Amino acid sequence: MSDVIAQIEGRIGCITLNRPKALNALSLDMVRSLTQALLDWQADPQVLAVAVRGTGKEGPFGAFCAGGDIRFFHQAATAGDASLGDFFTEEYRLNHLIHTYSKPYIAFMDGIVMGGGMGISQGASVRVVTERTKMAMPETNIGLFPDVGGGYFLSRCPGRLGEYLGLTGHMLSGAQAVAAKLADIALPSGMLEPIWQTLISSPFENPESVERWVLAQAGAMTPEKLTPQPQIDEVFGLPTVADMLTRLESASDEWSQKTAQALRHRSPLMLHVVLEQIRRARQMSLADDLRMERDMVHHCFHLRSVANSETVEGIRALAVDKDHTPKWKPARVEDVDLAEAARFFASPWPSDHHPLRDLS
Repeated sequence: MSDVIAQIEGRIGCITLNRPKALNALSLDMVRSLTQALLDWQADPQVLAVAVRGTGKEGPFGAFCAGGDIRFFHQAATAGDASLGDFFTEEYRLNHLIHTYSKPYIAFMDGIVMGGGMGISQGASVRVVTERTKMAMPETNIGLFPDVGGGYFLSRCPGRLGEYLGLTGHMLSGAQAVAAKLADIALPSGMLEPIWQTLISSPFENPESVERWVLAQAGAMTPEKLTPQPQIDEVFGLPTVADMLTRLESASDEWSQKTAQALRHRSPLMLHVVLEQIRRARQMSLADDLRMERDMVHHCFHLRSVANSETVEGIRALAVDKDHTPKWKPARVEDVDLAEAARFFASPWPSDHHPLRDLS
């Protein structure tokens, strides 16, 4: 059975990510299958809209997508495999295609939605979450940054929530995702299968009616604001990560202590890089943000030798050796070389040779 099941049912292009044992983590082949299906359906008058879901251990729904296949990143980086670069170029193209898609694209973000899973859902015209949704951009935990357009969509969350989510990797529930403007409607997971069946069996007249019908579902759960939003805005609006840590570590409340602890476990270098990424992206178009992130991800694997790459080390600790004790270089935020962090934003390509130069 294919890792991506793409078929037209009724007037809907239906996509099911079908790699449940890996929580539907995206491989290069999966990225290519998704891209091909969307390009085919964009030109097909029979298809009014696209619906995408994941498969869990019990069958459809239950898990959406845990991100890119990080074990592949580790293997490819250590082997000097050029397909690593292809993966990011093609994944970011797919993200752009979804954001700019000419037909409604409905993402059923049930269960785990992280990293690359956000990349294939944040550009959806309707983003459905449930009480089982676990949403995060936890890349700083593996010495990476929230890519797949993360700079663009995180920077557009209310207040300084984008900085908070990008730096800490904090996980949101479905109801919190709606309040954070990272989802449109939160529905009980038991409604998803009936909604899917109605989508593929209803004689919708036009694309707009498909979108309207999903958004009008009764039984939506109330959005739940993240607490403490004023404190998040105050701390994560500070100029540097070191300033944030000073503020957090001098406070005695539980949120401040837990948040400081989370930041101290992340890659110090990448915390600097991520803060700059999100703040730059606030003023950027999606295409410019994706070009910046393509530069950044190149540097994650090439700015230092493979043996010294924060990303290779972070993945090793989490997913390869699983010792959960990455040896970050440097070990403390206060010791990061700001000039090195700045180099992540210098493109390794002249603009007319950039791998994403034609995105608009």
